[in-house]
Amino acid sequence: GQARQELERITEVPRGEKKPFDKMDVAALLKVMWDSWNEVFRETLGHAERSLVSELRGVRNDWAHQAPFSSDDTYRALDSAQRLLTSVSSKESVEVEKLKNELLRLRFQEETRYQRKLDIQLGSEASLKPWREIATPHSDVAIGDLVQAEFAADLQQVHEGRGLPEYVNPKEFFSRTYLTESLKRLLPSVVDRLSGSGGIPVWRLETNFGGGKTHSMLALYHLFSGAIPGDLPGIEELLSGKQVSSFPSVKRVVLVGTKLDPGTPEIKPDGTKVNTLWGEIAWQLGGKEAYEVVRDSDENATNPGDKLRTLMNRYGPCLILIDEWVAYARQLRESGDLAGGSFATQFTFAQALSEAAQAADACVVLISLPISVPDE
Repeated sequence: GQARQELERITEVPRGEKKPFDKMDVAALLKVMWDSWNEVFRETLGHAERSLVSELRGVRNDWAHQAPFSSDDTYRALDSAQRLLTSVSSKESVEVEKLKNELLRLRFQEETRYQRKLDIQLGSEASLKPWREIATPHSDVAIGDLVQAEFAADLQQVHEGRGLPEYVNPKEFFSRTYLTESLKRLLPSVVDRLSGSGGIPVWRLETNFGGGKTHSMLALYHLFSGAIPGDLPGIEELLSGKQVSSFPSVKRVVLVGTKLDPGTPEIKPDGTKVNTLWGEIAWQLGGKEAYEVVRDSDENATNPGDKLRTLMNRYGPCLILIDEWVAYARQLRESGDLAGGSFATQFTFAQALSEAAQAADACVVLISLPISVPDE
């Protein structure tokens, strides 16, 4: 009733006559919906539908002023119209869907004609080969035996010698690893640094989930596993200009935040009780002897300061890989009543670790950080 009155006023229907809704101008219908939204339509339709009304009013105005429409613009308008019609249970939505499909068909035909014309211009009428003839899938993919859970790299598992051969075995790892531009920058720089000929001492790997942070760390972990560069696919060519036949013996330290418990000290096989990240670094570098250098700092959960540089020089060259540090730090509390220390101490330690790596003779620290931290 109220919507019809508004509609008759807008479209100037003569007194006593009732113009059928299906004969009304689209602009008038959309304007009625927009102006009468709160009084009539809000109880049934939501914000998404009101946005569709606003969008379609703009489309109708552009059409009325003879504005050009691309195929993408047209498809967007049809899709929005179908969504709005569907929201009010209109049978006309089926007709609009047919228009969408027809538009896609015409667009496909046009692109096909263009491609054929381009092939003729280039003098090649041969079609592309199927991808299966260019790249053969691994056997587990081909037979459908791939386990998704095994597809995710786990630095801690590899450090412990567990997992699939393609992750644990250096040669297998590099045979299945595509050396991206980022890896081509990272690997040679770390080789330079640990060989004492320049290179960047501290790296922060910042990407979204699945962006390759752990894979980059695994590449470095295997690069300094004692393997000969020539035995690792792609590495000899990558380092060809450096004339590297072997790598120095490197101490590898692995810290994975999701595998460490800041609230519970870890008892090592030699009986050493480790509380903090710096205690863990010291023990992995040189066992009980190295741990004694930072024992007080570890037991009191206080920043070890320049003791880190002392350890790096004494037991270096060293490669320190810290994955999922944010996940570890989120478990700490301001009170500092956990074995791992307080949340604030982590910031001081991060600065001390970076400064120590820069001042040390041959040490590289890699830290993985997510671009954004999920809301708690």
